[in-house]
Amino acid sequence: MEDELQGYRGPARDLLQRAGVHVGDEVELELANGGTISGTLMPRYEHADDEHVTVKLRNGYNAGVAVSRISSVRVLGRARPEPTAAQQVHRVKGDVIIIGTGGTIASRIDYRTGAVTPIFRPEDLYSRVPGLGEIANLETELLFNILSENMTPEHWATIAERVGRAISEGYRGVVITHGTDTMHYTAAALSFALEGLPVPVVLVGAQRSSDRPSSDASSNLKGAVLAASRGDFSGVYIAMHRNLSDREIAIHRGVKVRKNHTSRRDAFESVNSRLAAVVDLSSMEVRKLADLPPRGDPGSLKVKPRFDRRAFLLKYFPGMDGGVIDGLVDAGYRALILEGTGLGHVGAQIHGSIRRAVEKGIFVGMTSQCIWGSVRMTVYDTGRDLMRAGVVPLGDMLPEVALVKAMWLLGQGAGAEEMRSLMPSDMRGEISERRYIEDVRE
Repeated sequence: MEDELQGYRGPARDLLQRAGVHVGDEVELELANGGTISGTLMPRYEHADDEHVTVKLRNGYNAGVAVSRISSVRVLGRARPEPTAAQQVHRVKGDVIIIGTGGTIASRIDYRTGAVTPIFRPEDLYSRVPGLGEIANLETELLFNILSENMTPEHWATIAERVGRAISEGYRGVVITHGTDTMHYTAAALSFALEGLPVPVVLVGAQRSSDRPSSDASSNLKGAVLAASRGDFSGVYIAMHRNLSDREIAIHRGVKVRKNHTSRRDAFESVNSRLAAVVDLSSMEVRKLADLPPRGDPGSLKVKPRFDRRAFLLKYFPGMDGGVIDGLVDAGYRALILEGTGLGHVGAQIHGSIRRAVEKGIFVGMTSQCIWGSVRMTVYDTGRDLMRAGVVPLGDMLPEVALVKAMWLLGQGAGAEEMRSLMPSDMRGEISERRYIEDVRE
């Protein structure tokens, strides 16, 4: 049986046991100085001391309160029980499955080392996030538990296949917990692999683990579940903080988003595209900000999860030697995505190697190192020379998205000519019209 006071021991456990309190309950701590602190009782972890009680405040922050300061504990509300087996079988409209893959959102601090380690299960999120179970009837499943830098195309395929099964099982929405560093790659992969997606599939992460003060895990997960269960749209999205406050969660399109900051809560931004939607955590409303595909027939979904690793993303830098490209050609790569400067340029010293790659039947596409704007290779001679050599401009497609798209098309068996036709075509909203790009940045 699961310990109802997980991690508590000594004086802290004695205090809570006398009050009949369980982890997940809403409690009010009456302080010896006459004040009170209210929130959700959080678990404690191995190697934590036995002199403090941890509660999650209504603003999402965690507070540790010394037992010596607490005169009494009062239960304001019991934790919502997890669905019974019978409830899990008889699903109702609004059901959401949370699929765990790892990352900070499913992590805690190892108090021996101070390191953040991905060790608790997705089921634990259910009891650690106040009010989460009131949004939708939830089920959780641990698919795997890895840091996002260890994600591979094979993992993308596994996630896509599991999402496909979840939709066939009748879920109204899917939430995927994921590490933030490569979450935009996975979002792009699922966007291509899930054709005709009839429900929202929302990836969500956290910049700070749920047991840290100022964690964004709770609010991000709430926003993701709200979008997945109540959003009247379909497609693949990423849910993260819109700004530094805890009020709004931004919903980004899976092929138009990237992580632009190492540590801020609002690290993710939509690029060359307005936000898809916003979740207001105060009103619990999901507000669309763009024209999004509606929910559809589950029977319309086609899962195409194959990816071919023989695509390479190469960032150009001054003085780059063409031998890098020659080596990729000789190693058997089938697609090369160049991240060029400005409007889509690379130095003349590597043009010969690019021509050789094209002659060998390798697709070569051009993206830009600039975050906003579009490749325009007809403006300068360098760009026109590269196009004559066979380089294909890819508009405003993000370099990471172009890499994933190339892997996916190769996985579907596309040859060189098909790649030249399909890579610059808009398949999942990954390429914007130029007139729209120039007007979108706020």
